[in-house]
Amino acid sequence: MTKLNPYLNFDGQAEEAFTFYKSVFGGEFLGEIYRMGNAPGTENLSEEEKNRVMHIALPVGNDLLMASDIVSSFGQSLTVGNNNYVSIFPESREEAERIFNGLSAGGDIEMPLEDQFWGDYFGSFKDKYGTHWMINYNAEYTK
Repeated sequence: MTKLNPYLNFDGQAEEAFTFYKSVFGGEFLGEIYRMGNAPGTENLSEEEKNRVMHIALPVGNDLLMASDIVSSFGQSLTVGNNNYVSIFPESREEAERIFNGLSAGGDIEMPLEDQFWGDYFGSFKDKYGTHWMINYNAEYTK
């Protein structure tokens, strides 16, 4: 079966955001945090850009949440928008509440975590780093 793993981009906040995500999900980063300055051809980057994250990965259940920082001197730019959500399907209402409350701290709640008309316990929000999340629990899915 093909796996889908969200890959997020940040403007210098990847490590900070992933340290926050790790505090909610637990676990350890997969491998090391790769920095832009460790890649070939990056000798002319500023010290700040050399310290930016080239790749970071956090296992969440059987999946991976991954990210990197943009490098403006490479012509990259970041536009934070609502075109991407990370959708999480916890195994219990309690886990849904823990994740929702943890990740939404300091962010903007779009839909409070509540029982919805379609039968799921669902909520959505934008976290303090601009990442959009959906938390969706349905007891039928976990049987």
